[in-house]
Amino acid sequence: MELRQLKYFLVVAEELHFGRAATRLLIAGPSLSQQIRALERDLGVQLFARDRRSVALTPAGAELLPHVRALLERADDLRARAERLSGAEPVRIGYVNWLPADLTARTAGVAQLHVDPWVVPSHAQAARVADGSLDLAVCWVRNADLARYGLQARLLGADRLYAVSTGENATPVRARDAALLVDDDATSWSSWNLFAEQLAHVRAAGRPVLNSPKGQTTTLPPDLVARPVINPAVIWTWSLVWRRNEIRPVVLAAADALTRDIGDLGIHDSGVWLPADDPHR
Repeated sequence: MELRQLKYFLVVAEELHFGRAATRLLIAGPSLSQQIRALERDLGVQLFARDRRSVALTPAGAELLPHVRALLERADDLRARAERLSGAEPVRIGYVNWLPADLTARTAGVAQLHVDPWVVPSHAQAARVADGSLDLAVCWVRNADLARYGLQARLLGADRLYAVSTGENATPVRARDAALLVDDDATSWSSWNLFAEQLAHVRAAGRPVLNSPKGQTTTLPPDLVARPVINPAVIWTWSLVWRRNEIRPVVLAAADALTRDIGDLGIHDSGVWLPADDPHR
């Protein structure tokens, strides 16, 4: 029996739906089901009565639920006490595929950063900050996301997206002539799909394909070439986000240190395009 399995049990009990619980926990549905079955084997009782249409707590599950919740709360308290005794309270930061190269240097003497190894899409990292799994995250967000999750954001980085085409022609491409490819997995990579849908009104399908931020630093194959996008230049912003009701000095100090002297990174230059709901527009 593991604490993580107990957390899974708690979330399924709150949602009474394995799909919603898996989304909230950021794990695959089959993996969640396997972990719950493993927990039931370890405890020797069935926790949920489930069929294709519904999920319900069994009497044993209902009786154990408050004890599990109390145990998880004690585990969180133990972790917090240990951090205080060690003299260091690490600030947990998550990211998607980009972090400032001088991340540690920016917070030296201010906070001990722990970079979370769980790399997931922007909307998932924002949700993890909201639920307390992370203290900070570097991600792409809209004003609607900040309102939904109770977060605030500051500009930390900006990528000027480029187009990729075959051949050796590296001349600029008009945004209207750059094709957009969205991901079939709309749930996992919804941030890029939302961004692309907003940009769609200024382009028409063509041979060059707009490069997504996931591939911004990836070396292109020798038969492809990067081409600047103009009229307008297309900018993807990276925000540092944290909870709006955050009061811990170490987290607020880390946010200040990371975003100090960033400037606007050229996102307000003439001929630049940002989505209408970008918080830095």
